[in-house]
Amino acid sequence: MNYPIEIIREKIDREYLKKFLDNPFKEVIKFVVDIEQGIIAVGGELHSDAAELLIKQESDNRNLWGGNLYPLKQKEKDRLEYSSLINLKPSQNNFSMDIQNKDVKLKINQIIKSLVHL
Repeated sequence: MNYPIEIIREKIDREYLKKFLDNPFKEVIKFVVDIEQGIIAVGGELHSDAAELLIKQESDNRNLWGGNLYPLKQKEKDRLEYSSLINLKPSQNNFSMDIQNKDVKLKINQIIKSLVHL
């Protein structure tokens, strides 16, 4: 089954984001950020599907980082997680599903906050 994935280029609110819940996960929404273009793909079942969509939009795979959004969590600090299989990038010294580079994390955080009202 195909689940909706959308590229976000302009700010959306939490209510809009919630339309991706139950598609397919109840409490989590997958995201992939292009840290060079400053855009986000949200939704879908797999981070790789969102990454593929961004690559079709001329994103470079080296600039794509994934994670999860939890819009229903009470505390804002708990609504963002930096973990995805697409983050395994040995050529960029990221040997984990979690993003190791603090500068990359900061950039992702800035992009998400500029485009998604959490």
